[in-house]
Amino acid sequence: MLEELIQHILPTIISICELMGIVVVIITAARGFWNYLRSLWTHRVYDIKFDLANGLATSLEFKMAAEILKTVLVRELNELLVLGAVVLLRALLSLLIHFEMKGRHETIQSTGEERNR
Repeated sequence: MLEELIQHILPTIISICELMGIVVVIITAARGFWNYLRSLWTHRVYDIKFDLANGLATSLEFKMAAEILKTVLVRELNELLVLGAVVLLRALLSLLIHFEMKGRHETIQSTGEERNR
């Protein structure tokens, strides 16, 4: 009974998680492009790269949540291996984006500190 309920409801929840990730990417990309266009006209500096990286990292978290939920539905070892590889790749991407954001943040802070001297 519980297994049938999970088999019935979980695909919908997985799809919703993946859709949330897609929506985050779309909104982040649109906002980044809008800020880029604004910077061309106003000559104001926006940290577009950091905002895009932050949105992509958030999106990857939603996508990884969906992949983790998919492990409940896996019936064969082959499917589990493919799923594990996808989760591993997404985790590595998330880690790379995190380090990019951290490095960018530290660069901005050190540049700001030099200006204040």
